[in-house]
Amino acid sequence: MSSYNESPEQIEQATKGYVMQQTMLRIKDPKPSLEFYQNVLGMKLLGKYDFPEMKFTLYFLGYEPEQPQGDDKTKAKWVFGRPALIELTHNWGTEDDDSFEGYHSGNQEPKGFGHIGISVPDVYAASERFAKYDVEFVKKPDDGSMKGLAFIKDPDGYWIEILSPEGITDIIFGK
Repeated sequence: MSSYNESPEQIEQATKGYVMQQTMLRIKDPKPSLEFYQNVLGMKLLGKYDFPEMKFTLYFLGYEPEQPQGDDKTKAKWVFGRPALIELTHNWGTEDDDSFEGYHSGNQEPKGFGHIGISVPDVYAASERFAKYDVEFVKKPDDGSMKGLAFIKDPDGYWIEILSPEGITDIIFGK
């Protein structure tokens, strides 16, 4: 095991320009997943990339207000420089395979990946809207001991924490 012996200044200089760019989730069927992320969560599809030789497609979604003009390469370079995107990966054929049970969400045994988080202005208003779409809740805002915080599931069973900046700081630091 190597030891890390750079100073904080050296680390900062060496990692300047790094961006937390994406979290990848494998999906069974792009249609319900794209509808969920675009219509329920309000994300925009920023890029779609097909890999026919390997039989998969990547979908990049996020909350970017504007997208650049230009050719496909220019747009892709922009997408891959954006912070905090969701990458949905669809391996072709899973949507039509009745024997395919889906991917591990990370929240069953053995636990691993937990969830992504979406910050919203009002968790209660967002949760009311999600209920209208029949979104499955893992935790509603007033369930349990952590009030004002919700967890929902996407079409593949991945958990999504719904939080507000004010509400989460009240939970952490008290009101």
